Amino acid sequence: MKITKLLPFVAVFALLSITSCATDAADDASLNAIEVPVAPDAKEIEIEIMELINAYRINEGLNTLTNNTTVKAVASTHTEYMIEVNNVSHDNFFLRKQSLQANADADVVSENVAYGFSSAESVVNAWIASPGHRDNIVGDYTDFDVSAEQNSNGKWYFTNMFIKR
Repeated sequence: MKITKLLPFVAVFALLSITSCATDAADDASLNAIEVPVAPDAKEIEIEIMELINAYRINEGLNTLTNNTTVKAVASTHTEYMIEVNNVSHDNFFLRKQSLQANADADVVSENVAYGFSSAESVVNAWIASPGHRDNIVGDYTDFDVSAEQNSNGKWYFTNMFIKR
């Protein structure tokens, strides 16, 4: 048999041996997992924000929310990002949502962001005065947390995230 007649079979065999590799479910899961950093310790302003939000929820006849270190860690990464790019935004929200779904068993995720407020009361009052932000505060959630960081000029950036498990 001539080598030219065997060439198509050799090519098919080579192609099959390259594409026949398979990954198991654990490998697939690790590709989809989003690593969550360790949450920083809560600052006084962050604790005050959470207390004010829970007090508002109680006043509205709603359940209080439980602070969640995974939520805090994810919120913290976004606050640091906003400071780095010097812009308040919801950029890459889908990544934070995926991370909380994978690492905090979240079914529903939302967030409020803010910049420049100098106290917990002022930022919470601004969120309550804004219909969209208020909807998040009074939403059907189980857990939340907040990240507040100052930039090099001393201006505060805030990320407040809510999840329902």
